[in-house]
Amino acid sequence: MEIKNLRDELNSLPYHGRGIVIGKSADGKKAVTAYFIMGRSENSRNRVFVEDGQGIRTQAFDESKMVDPHLIIYAPVRVLGNKTIVTNGDQTDTIYELMDKQMTFEQALRTREFEDDAPNYTPRISGIIHLENGDMNYAMSILKSADGDGSSCQRYTYAYSNPLCGKAKFIHTYKCDGNPLPSFEGEPKTLELPDVSIDELTDLIWTNLNEDNKVSLFVRYIDLATGEYESRIVNKNK
Repeated sequence: MEIKNLRDELNSLPYHGRGIVIGKSADGKKAVTAYFIMGRSENSRNRVFVEDGQGIRTQAFDESKMVDPHLIIYAPVRVLGNKTIVTNGDQTDTIYELMDKQMTFEQALRTREFEDDAPNYTPRISGIIHLENGDMNYAMSILKSADGDGSSCQRYTYAYSNPLCGKAKFIHTYKCDGNPLPSFEGEPKTLELPDVSIDELTDLIWTNLNEDNKVSLFVRYIDLATGEYESRIVNKNK
């Protein structure tokens, strides 16, 4: 598996769509996650991240310009006990509610499919971090159309036990720019996770996302021993 440089990977595309990064810090003491959104339409760009309990939600920056909240207003991050859920849509709530009823991450996502935004059929990408006995494991999922055919849904789940220190996985919605937008392909990418503070990582990600298309970024470091966390939010709209 090729290990990619975070800066280079973020600069490799002008439009990743939405992206999730999950990994373990270089010192092995923290779970690290980041979630960003990008937008090309005025409606998609008219958003900010705001804190919501232990998680975050999206909201309109200018309510008067909100055309359609469908698919763009949701809670990207929620916390269920020792589990942190990160997704690009309202499947966050599906995962939270069904896992609270003792279903698994994968079982919960079998009840969902890609977004109903033909012809793109934007994939639903999801991640979950599970803290246990001072360590972590995590999983990522993508639900996408069959090569752009909206009649068929393909579901892939990737589970990572005993993740390596200083490494992360990165999944995003689109393979590249286009019309329609082609879905992400293959396994989540492996990234070298730099040994930096949360502020430095936040700045690194935000600086290297495409200036025209980036909208909002969320970064969280979770202490594996205590479960305590610190978060950062950056919004282009201020």
